[in-house]
Amino acid sequence: MAEFFDREYTAKEAYGRLYTYARKYRGRLIIGLLAGSITAGSWIPLFQVIQPLLKQFQAAGIVQQAETPAVSDKAVPDDSGSRGRSPSSSELDAEGIDGLPAWMFSVERYANNLGITFRDAEGRMTGQLLILAIVIVPLVLLLKIVTLYINQYCLRWAGARVVQDFRVTMFAHLQEQSLTFFGKTDVGQLMSRSMSDPQIVDYVIAHTLADIFRAPFEILVAFGFVIYFAVSNEMIETLILVMVGFPLFMLPLTALGTKIRRWSRQALHRISFIASKMHENLTCIRVVKAYHTEAYEIGRYHQVNRDYFKTVMKTVRLELLITPAIEVMGIFLVFVFVVYCFFRKIAIHQIAPMLVPFLVAYRPVKQLGKVQAQIERGRAALARIFSLLDYDSCLPVAANPVPKTSFDDRIRFEHVDFRYKPDGDLTVKDAHFEIPRGSVLAVVGGTGSGKTTIANLLVRFYDPAAGRVTMDGIDLRDIDISSLRNLVGVVTQETVLFNDTIAANIAYGSPNATREQIVEVAKLANAHDFIMAQPEGYDKIVGEKGFTLSGGERQRVAIARALLKNPPILILDEATSALDTVTERLVQDAINRLMKNRTTFAIAHRLSTVRNADMILVLDRGVIIERGTHDQLLAQNGAYSRLCEMQS
Repeated sequence: MAEFFDREYTAKEAYGRLYTYARKYRGRLIIGLLAGSITAGSWIPLFQVIQPLLKQFQAAGIVQQAETPAVSDKAVPDDSGSRGRSPSSSELDAEGIDGLPAWMFSVERYANNLGITFRDAEGRMTGQLLILAIVIVPLVLLLKIVTLYINQYCLRWAGARVVQDFRVTMFAHLQEQSLTFFGKTDVGQLMSRSMSDPQIVDYVIAHTLADIFRAPFEILVAFGFVIYFAVSNEMIETLILVMVGFPLFMLPLTALGTKIRRWSRQALHRISFIASKMHENLTCIRVVKAYHTEAYEIGRYHQVNRDYFKTVMKTVRLELLITPAIEVMGIFLVFVFVVYCFFRKIAIHQIAPMLVPFLVAYRPVKQLGKVQAQIERGRAALARIFSLLDYDSCLPVAANPVPKTSFDDRIRFEHVDFRYKPDGDLTVKDAHFEIPRGSVLAVVGGTGSGKTTIANLLVRFYDPAAGRVTMDGIDLRDIDISSLRNLVGVVTQETVLFNDTIAANIAYGSPNATREQIVEVAKLANAHDFIMAQPEGYDKIVGEKGFTLSGGERQRVAIARALLKNPPILILDEATSALDTVTERLVQDAINRLMKNRTTFAIAHRLSTVRNADMILVLDRGVIIERGTHDQLLAQNGAYSRLCEMQS
C-alpha cells in the first residue's frame, strides 16, 4: 500500500532529477557515451560498400555467364556481334565499383603504393585483399569490443556511484525527520524504500543506461545512412514510406509502458510490505515464541509473498509481450515494404542498402523495448524515492539559532498545549511550571496521562501547539538544536543498545572518550563488575538491541553512557520500573550518582523513586491536577495520596 506522502512524477520530473545526481559524474558518462558512439559508428563503412559489392557480384555473374561454352552449336551471333564477349575491364570498373565511397579509392591507392593490390585486371578480388581483410576484420572487432567495454564500465561505475549517493541522501533525510513522521510510518516500509528501490535504479543506470546511450546511436547511424542514401539516389518516395512505417515499431512500447509502470509500482509496494512483515516479526520474536504463533506468522508471511508473486508476474507478462509485439510489427512492415518494391519494380541492389541498416537497427530497437520496461520500473522506483525525499517533517530551524553551551538558570513551560495530530485531541493541556537549575522535578500519573510527552517537549522532539518552552528565557525553538541536545541526557525504561561492543555503546555520543573514561563511568554506574565477568569484557558484542544482556545490565550501560556524556540536564523516563528489587537497588544507586549536581526531570510509576523530588507534578489526561512536594501532596489527600496508597 502507498504511504501518505506518495505522489506521482512524470518521466521528465523523475529522470530530470536523477540527472542532477548523475551530473557530478558526467566525465565518466561522457567517456561512456563517446565509446558507445564509436561502437555504433563502426557500422558506417559496412553500409557504404553494400550496394557496390552487390553490383560487383552482379557483374561477376555476367562474366561467368559470358565465359560458359554455348550449349548449342546452332547459336548465331546477334546483329551487334556481342554474344559471348566478356565485358572489358573498363566496363567492369564502370559497372562493378560504381558507387564505392571515396575513402575506398584512397585506401586502394595507398595499398597499391605499398605493393598490395585489391583487384586484378578484370576487377576481381585478389588474395592479398583477402589476407588483409582477415587481419583487419578482427582488428575492427577488437575496436568494437574495447569501446563496448569502456561504454559499459564507465556507465556502470557512474550508476553505482549515483545509487550510493541516493542511499546516503535518503538515510540522511530520515535522520532529520521528526518523531511525528516515524509515528505515522512503518519502519519496514522505510527500510525497503531506502534499500530495494535504489537497487531498481541501480539496475536502470548500471545496465540499462549502457543500452540507452548505445542503442540510440546505432539507430541514429542506421537512419542517417538511409536518409543519405535515399537523397543521393533520388529515392525520396521510398524514404517517406520507410520513415512513416518504422515508428510503428514504437506502438507496443507506448501501449504496454504505462501498464508496466503501474504494476511495477504496486510490486514495489508489495515488496516493502514483505520487508515490513519481516522486520515486525523479528522485532517481536519474543512474543511470537511466548505465544507459540510461529505457524500463524509463517502463514501471514506466505500470504504477503504470494500477493507479491502475483503482482510481479503481471509485470513480467507485460514485459515479455514487448519483444514478440515488436517482432510481429517488424515482419508486417517488412512484408508491406517488399510488396511495395515488387510493384514499383525496384531492384534488390537498389533497396538492400536501405534494408541492411534497418536490420542492424532492429536489435537496438528490440533492446529499447526491454529498456522501456526497465525505464518504467525505474520511474516507479524513483517516484517512491523522491516522494520520501520531498516530504519534510523536520522541526523548523530559526533563522539565527542561538548557540547554547551551558544551562544557567531554569526551564519554564509557559501554558503549553500539544497534540500529535493537527485535528486530534490535546495530549497536554495548559502545562505551566518551571524547573530551577540543580532541582529535581518528578512527574507521576496513569498510563497515557502525558508524562513522556512533556519529556519529549523538553528535549524538543516535538514543538508545542500553543505556548512555549524556554531555557534561561530563550524559546527552545530559537536555540541551536545540536546545542540543546548536548545539554540533555536521557535514560528510558526500554533501553536500546546498538549491535556493537559494550565499550562502543557506552561511548556512543562521546566519540573522543578514552578506555579509561569508559571504565570509570561504568564503575559509577555499577556496571564494571558484570562487564568484567564476561569473557570478552568491554569488547563483548551485546547483540540486537542488547539482546545478550539482562534488563538491569542494559540500564546500567545506558546510565554509564549518560554519565560519560555528562549533561547538565537529565531526563529519567521510568528508568527502574521494569527491574527486580535487587537490580533496582543497583540501578537506583547508579542513578543517584548520575543525578548529583544535575537538573533532573524524572518520570516514575514507582513513587518510592520520587519521594525526595523538589517538586512533583500529578498528571491526568494531559492536565496537571496537583503539584507540590511528597509531604505536601500527601497532606492534600488527593490523587497523589491515592496513588501512594495503591502502591503501599
